[in-house]
Amino acid sequence: MTEPRSDFLREIAGRGFVHQCTDLEGLDSLARKPPITAYIGFDCTADSLHVGNLVGIMLLRWLQRTGHKPIVLMGGGTTKIGDPSGKDDVRQLLSEADIARNMAGIRGVFSQFLTFGDGPTDALMVDNADWLDGLNYVAFLRDYGRHFSVNRMLSFDSVKLRLEREHPLSFLEFNYMVLQAYDFVELKRRHDCILQMGGSDQWGNIVNGVELGRRVDQATLYGLTAPLITTSSGAKMGKSAAGAIWLNEDRLPAYDYWQFWRNTDDADVGRFLRLFTELPEAEVRRLEALRDAEINEAKKVLANEATALCHGRAAAEAAAETARRTFDEGGRGDALPTIEVDRSRLTEGVPAYELLREAGLAASNGEARRLIKGGGGRINDTAIADESRLVSVADLDPNGVVKLSAGKKRHALVRAV
Repeated sequence: MTEPRSDFLREIAGRGFVHQCTDLEGLDSLARKPPITAYIGFDCTADSLHVGNLVGIMLLRWLQRTGHKPIVLMGGGTTKIGDPSGKDDVRQLLSEADIARNMAGIRGVFSQFLTFGDGPTDALMVDNADWLDGLNYVAFLRDYGRHFSVNRMLSFDSVKLRLEREHPLSFLEFNYMVLQAYDFVELKRRHDCILQMGGSDQWGNIVNGVELGRRVDQATLYGLTAPLITTSSGAKMGKSAAGAIWLNEDRLPAYDYWQFWRNTDDADVGRFLRLFTELPEAEVRRLEALRDAEINEAKKVLANEATALCHGRAAAEAAAETARRTFDEGGRGDALPTIEVDRSRLTEGVPAYELLREAGLAASNGEARRLIKGGGGRINDTAIADESRLVSVADLDPNGVVKLSAGKKRHALVRAV
């Protein structure tokens, strides 16, 4: 189709969010008459979302910014089963207490990106356990299961890929797409929600919901997916050498979050500026055209804007200032991630590789040892020559702090207490 006429679709299409849509022209026509209501579901598999979830969150943000109503669907019910999409192994089943704890951790991040309230375009947060937990299994199968073809369900990538690789797919997981489709029907009935969005791996599940709504309620529903984001090197978005890039600050300090974006590959800068900031297109084009050393300025802008959205402008500015002091002036930077260690441990001496792991600069002791062997581990900006090197009170500065580094860009402080 030609360029979308609605503000919402024109904005997200221009920024690279659109992969597939069940009826782009029909949705575009409706989106010109505000507000429409749309949702994305988030299962509660961890107590924080990560950078890989940001595409969905930004879709909801743009939806609201262009005059429409977003729904954040918390998967209190579906998390008890687990989405097989993109997985080779059966998901570990979580207890209800685990799910409740994870949900509590996830909820907070959305208030950074969306405005919640009772207004026509204010965001809603709902939990699918509200309708899934009370379902009568036999009645549900009779009323809704008959609308699903097993032959077709087996053709969806989330199922087909698992079977082709001869990895187990439990009957429990096989039910997931039925329940996700039913979620869409319930949200249409309860909140007049007409659009479900998600990653491209959710296409089959979303189409099921669109078709189920048509069959049981004669409702016209729409589905839209965004591409799964990888870096220019082909790596999955949201991972680093030290693990997932979490959105909650108690899982990943704002400074580390800022550094993740600052370390973006040159080839990804323009794309990430469009997806993960709200800078206008003209400014993005100017920044992505920078070359050689100047591209670092574009990366700093990306880091500042992405961090401001997730953690607030003050945290972004503090992280940028810490980076400036650390790299440009050789200083320490008060906002560097800090761990506290009992002084008695340092009196005896602690292996540097242990502290690198504890400070989050390596995922394991083995990874920390390899870092040191490769010359990437530093204590107070001096390379660690021996992987058995101990960190002791002699390494503390007058403030009782020692600086650890993994390479040139990742740092942490150890404070003796």
